[in-house]
Amino acid sequence: MSHIPEIDPATASGKAATQLEETKRALGSVPNLFKVMVNSPAAVKGYLAMNGALSAGTLSFTVRERISIATAEFNGCTYCLSAHSFSGGKFAKISDSELAAAREGKSEDPHIQAILTLVLSVLETRGHEGGAAVQAARDAGLSDAEITEVVANISLNVMTNYFNELVDTDVDFPRVVPHAH
Repeated sequence: MSHIPEIDPATASGKAATQLEETKRALGSVPNLFKVMVNSPAAVKGYLAMNGALSAGTLSFTVRERISIATAEFNGCTYCLSAHSFSGGKFAKISDSELAAAREGKSEDPHIQAILTLVLSVLETRGHEGGAAVQAARDAGLSDAEITEVVANISLNVMTNYFNELVDTDVDFPRVVPHAH
């Protein structure tokens, strides 16, 4: 059970109700993450704004889902790993083998592999490899926009990973447990 209460969209009021309605419009449903996070409507608004901006960026939905999966696996976040494995398979149509590979920062597609290699480098070093990681990504064919958006997507995912682990959000997707846990 979550350490911070879920707010039921049916009984929410004020800014919480507004943010839950916006969440449903943006995502098609209101996952438990947002029912808990809406204890701060500003936090949900910030998440939705950044997620919306990144969805219009250079990285495709299928790539962003793989980044989410690799980040959740790295951070040991059961909620996010479950959510993104579900949406990656159902909505992004990523194969089971590619979903499993993403957990390890791998892909059969060389361009996606370069992105996931950068993801793991950023996570493992907290970005301290700087020039070497950027040059390796460029050498592998990533554009500066892609490199920038990789870091932005990692940041968005770290926020939800840490939040879900901190508050122990009830998983409302088919459960996928990180390997490290």
